[in-house]
Amino acid sequence: MTGASAIIVAAGTGTRFGEMKQFAYLRAKPVLEWTLERFQAHPGIGAIVLVLPDENDFKHYRMRYAKIVETVRGGERRQDSVWQGFRLLAAARPEIVLVHDGARPLVPAELISRIVEAARTDGAAVPVLGVEDTIKEVRDGRVTATVDRTLLFRAQTPQGFRYEVLEKAMDAARRDWFYGTDEASLVERAGLPVTAVPGDPRNIKITTPVDIPIAEALLDA
Repeated sequence: MTGASAIIVAAGTGTRFGEMKQFAYLRAKPVLEWTLERFQAHPGIGAIVLVLPDENDFKHYRMRYAKIVETVRGGERRQDSVWQGFRLLAAARPEIVLVHDGARPLVPAELISRIVEAARTDGAAVPVLGVEDTIKEVRDGRVTATVDRTLLFRAQTPQGFRYEVLEKAMDAARRDWFYGTDEASLVERAGLPVTAVPGDPRNIKITTPVDIPIAEALLDA
């Protein structure tokens, strides 16, 4: 199968937010629905696999978004949830797999396109933003060093991979019981290159309640 498929991970419990942030309302609809609309509308995305915390919600989303081909309940950790979604792509084996946080509702179409193309060319791609603040290394309450921020970047999603690249990385992680902080870290661990693509400051992740009014302001920008 050619083309790109997206795994939308929306199985988190929202510990820091106080509730499941993917279902918090942004304007008149849940955060997750803003996210799904971005991928539903993108011409480069052929299929969506949606990972949710509760299987009772599956039918609702599959009826509303035509590109959703599979829905599945998430696992204990985020990486387990990604695996649950990824294994459902085994039969189709799309050329490119994107993994995106369900709580990043404002991802621009241009960023999705850039990640798909970079993953197609290089095998793996992650959107990044530079760090603007001065970064300190602190141990036991004392500053031990000032870190060179020109070498530090914040990773966003969607992260994109050729199918076989993500397959190799996730298989290795599962074999070794290794958990990374994102899918790119698994690819790095497997010794495969990951291309850094300029991210987008509008592509914020809803993490705490204060992020909702920030997202609303970005919608008006």
